[in-house]
Amino acid sequence: MANQNELDLNHVDTAAKPSGTGCAECLATGGWWFHLRRCAACGHIGCCDSSPSQHATAHFRQTGHRYITSFEPGENWWWDYTSDQAVRGVTLPPPDARPVDQEPPAPRDRVPETWQDELHS
Repeated sequence: MANQNELDLNHVDTAAKPSGTGCAECLATGGWWFHLRRCAACGHIGCCDSSPSQHATAHFRQTGHRYITSFEPGENWWWDYTSDQAVRGVTLPPPDARPVDQEPPAPRDRVPETWQDELHS
């Protein structure tokens, strides 16, 4: 069993590829996101807790998949929902981030003019 701040590889699938390049639920429902997170257990891409719908955390609550990693270019941090702290991750299959030209918030054609008012702190 891993310490609280150590990665428990029993909860990571190092072969799971990302589910796409955007939040799976937002794309399916016409929503938009601010930043993206990747589930280390299944590759689900969900939107961050600052986003209106907070799908990455909802995915954890529905599945119990405890680890996420940033799906933003240049970021390589991991988070453990169970211990509520950062952990050191491992290498997952590419891609490791959303497309660079898909700048947040996205998708651009769905983002309201008042998008900043809809973000969670």
